[in-house]
Amino acid sequence: MIPAPFDYVVAEHPDHAIELLGKREDAKLLAGGHSLLPAMKLRLARPALLVDIGRIGDLSYVREDGDTIAIGALTRHKDVAGAALLREHCPIMSFTAGQVGDPQVRHRGTIGGSIAHGDPASDLPAVVLALDGELVARGKGGDRTIAARDFFTGVFRTAIAPDEVLVEVRVPKLGANGWSYTKMARRAQDWATVAVAAIVERTNGSIGRASIALANMGATSLRASAAEDALAGGASIDDASMLLAEGTEPPSDHAASADFRRHLVRVLGRRALEEAAGR
Repeated sequence: MIPAPFDYVVAEHPDHAIELLGKREDAKLLAGGHSLLPAMKLRLARPALLVDIGRIGDLSYVREDGDTIAIGALTRHKDVAGAALLREHCPIMSFTAGQVGDPQVRHRGTIGGSIAHGDPASDLPAVVLALDGELVARGKGGDRTIAARDFFTGVFRTAIAPDEVLVEVRVPKLGANGWSYTKMARRAQDWATVAVAAIVERTNGSIGRASIALANMGATSLRASAAEDALAGGASIDDASMLLAEGTEPPSDHAASADFRRHLVRVLGRRALEEAAGR
């Protein structure tokens, strides 16, 4: 289909984009466009103004910042996947970025666009949530930092205000912690039917603590708190895996039923925890 009529402006820098957003209530940001443009063609989204931020080079970077790695929101997936800093210090981010879509998507799509879109089936939001990452939003009042736990508020909804721009993603260095991102999709380029991101601290060859996030098991990316608590209390991986579906509300759709997703998350979660513990 053809999108509804809209105006189009190229933002020269982040503050220019914020200014443009403040002038129109029905404005939307455009970066890679892989989520917004299909929705516009189906007329599920009808912005009257598109603010193109895809050419703002200042927001494309991966750099060290103490114990964290800062990633500019307009960094392409291919650049996140290939970043030496991430491969060394936070390999779950580079690995997962390499699993997003297909090569065409990874060459145009951006980490900020993926996270700000707030799709509960998306890969990178679950990983940032498992890492207890932080998101930096910029508005007229300056920058504010939002914890990943507070960022995703609903299906395609986040804590970013209508006149704010996501400018940076911050993730911790993993050190000796193990990690895994395991997902199932019907086809290689599809959204995850279910995915599990796991970060584990190992003590004497076993898991001491774990951070587990789930994709497509509810209205947002979710932390598997019951399984995390069980592992912290000394439960085995098998026993903790049986708790991964607790507190979730998975959808039923063309890809899978809710019951199948509950079963699948236990299987994938066990694999992810075993891989993370042995990595």
